[in-house]
Order: sequence, then C-alpha cells, then structure tokens
Amino acid sequence: MTTAQPLDVQPTPLALLLLGREADPKSERGVECPGDLPSPSDPDLVERARAAKEKLGDKVFVLGHHYQRDEVIQFADVTGDSFKLARDAAARPEAEYIVFCGVHFMAESADILTTDDQKVVLPDLAAGCSMADMATAEQVAECWDVLTEAGIAEQVVPVSYMNSSADIKAFTGKHGGTICTSSNAKRALDWAFEQGEKVLFLPDQHLGRNTAVREMGMTLDDCVLYNPHKPNGGLTVEQLRDAKMILWRGHCSVHGRFSLDSVEDVRARIPGVNVLVHPECKHEVVAAADYVGSTEYIIKTLEAAPAGSKWAIGTELNLVRRVAAAHPDKEVVFLDKTVCFCSTMNRIDLPHLVWALESLAEGNLVNRIQVDKETESFAKLALERMLALP
Repeated sequence: MTTAQPLDVQPTPLALLLLGREADPKSERGVECPGDLPSPSDPDLVERARAAKEKLGDKVFVLGHHYQRDEVIQFADVTGDSFKLARDAAARPEAEYIVFCGVHFMAESADILTTDDQKVVLPDLAAGCSMADMATAEQVAECWDVLTEAGIAEQVVPVSYMNSSADIKAFTGKHGGTICTSSNAKRALDWAFEQGEKVLFLPDQHLGRNTAVREMGMTLDDCVLYNPHKPNGGLTVEQLRDAKMILWRGHCSVHGRFSLDSVEDVRARIPGVNVLVHPECKHEVVAAADYVGSTEYIIKTLEAAPAGSKWAIGTELNLVRRVAAAHPDKEVVFLDKTVCFCSTMNRIDLPHLVWALESLAEGNLVNRIQVDKETESFAKLALERMLALP
C-alpha cells in the first residue's frame, strides 16, 4: 500500500491574508497545507453545534458544499456540488430551515427551488463567489444591447453556468436560455444550438471554451471573449457576427490559477502521474490534462482508480485533501504550488455555523437569503429548461 507523498504547496501571502492567518509560505507542504487555516475550533463549538442541531431536529437541513472545510462538513446532512445540494433541499419540504454551507449564489438557487415556507440561511453573508460577481445584471443587459445593435440578438441563446447570481439566471430565463452545470454543459449547448445560431455563455469563459472545443468540435476561432469593461465588449460587429460562442470574461479565481507549467512540473516530478482537472481551468491546462470533469467526476474517478495509481488534481484544495485522505492506497497530490483554499468558501467556519444554528434554535431567523418573486420566476424557468434537457 502506498500513501500520498508530500507536494510543495505554497499559498500566496494574499491567500493567507484572506483566510485570516499569516504564515511562512516556505513552510507549507503537501495537500495538508499546514498553517494556512486557523487552528482547530474550540471543542466547545463542536458540542454547541451538535446541541443546536439536535434541538432543531427535522426543522433544519444542513447542506455542505464539497469545498467546505472539514469542521463544517461534519455537520452537513448531505454534501455535493451546488445544484445537487439545491435539489436535495427542494426534496426536503418538511425542513423549515435550509442552512447552506457554501456561497451566496448557491443559497439563492436553493431559495428558488424550495417552497415559500422554507427559509434559506447563509451562515456568513460575506461568503460570495468572485466568478458570479464578474457578471452583473447591468453589464449583461448592456451586452444584450450590443448584440441587438449588431443585429444578432435574435440568433443568440444565453447559457449560464450554475455558478451565477439569481439575476443572471433570471436574464437567461427571460431571453429563452438555460442553465448548465459542469457535468451537463455539452447537453445544454447542444440544446442551445438547436434553438439559435450562437450562444452567449455566462459567466465562466473557460467552461464555455473547453466544452465547445473539446466536446463539440469547434475551434478557438469560433469563440470570442466579451469584456464588459470595454466598449462593445472589446469586439467588432464583424467578430460578433462571425462567432459561434460569445464567452463572458469571467473565471474562477481558484481554477484560473492553474497553469501549463503546473502540469509540466508535476509530470517531471512524478513519473506516471495522472493529471485530473476541473473544466473551469484554462484551455491549455485542460488540453494538457489526462482527465477533465466536474467535482463529482473527480470524486468518482478517484474512487474507481486502481491502488498504487498516482494523481495530481487541479481543483479546490479542501476537496483534494478530502479525496487524498479517503484513498490512502493511492498517491494524490495537489496540482499547483501556489493555490490553496477558496477564500470565500472558507468564510463559512464553525463559529458562523454555530451562531446560525443557535440563533435558529432560539427562534431568531438570521442571514436569510430570499430572491424576489419576479427574479425567482424567470430564474426558475431557466433551471426548469435545464432539468428538461435530454
């Protein structure tokens, strides 16, 4: 039986600062990345969380995203990616409170899919998503005006990644589009191209590009990048008219940091390593990898891998650590040396969770995430189109 070997993982000072703790980057090693997170929570907090959750009983349903830290995940009733968790919440109508240990757009999706009687709580309202924040309702409305002036809006079908705000989902639904996840992006794009000639893909450029080129046979020239910070998106009318995929200039701050150098470096250091990355990574990283897939795909691939196999994984480090711990018979390392945890995901810590649960147990509703009815209606329409995909 082999065990995971240490890999130099050196978080940037900024990443450590965002996580609320400084450390010497030269001291960080392996998927454990010691020193980058605050020390383990006070044991009293663990007991308080258990007591509050027990007091609430069936009235509360706790969702834990895969990227959450272990001290939070231990209290989750279910774990998964954002869409799976939202659907799990909708399947528990008896739960009055849905506590979503994730980020803001995920809690919004849960509110959209659950009943009016259910209340969705986000333990820390500062837990956002940089990718979702890269596309605002005003910017996307302006983009649609640009497409209209170019005479192509009627040919364009918007497809928005699940990792987007409720406002963007509503825009998508209102304009005849659908939502996608990293697992069904190709199915969503196939559907979209049956409805129109072009796709506006929001907000993650990399998932859109990787799906179009790797899975649908398009070329990089079929894709253009719309930059909301430039006039007309930084594109000419001719470029817009020639493009099949109009990609929004957005990305995941964690996955976007992986580089081709990371892949080449790990291959040089670990002969026979399998490189497994998320499709939110850059196109050159995905092209150089051996396996590409969603969070659930990554988990299942490691579960099916033979003992003794070697894996370098390009996704958020909390998940990599958890997968490595679950498979001590395989060598599992983090792909990069300078990326650690998603700082916004890690805002949901045990003190915030305890506060939320104890407040609910005392009858005080805190940090409720509630989408207005009009936005919810159009966003739900887009989500329902996704659910109806073949």
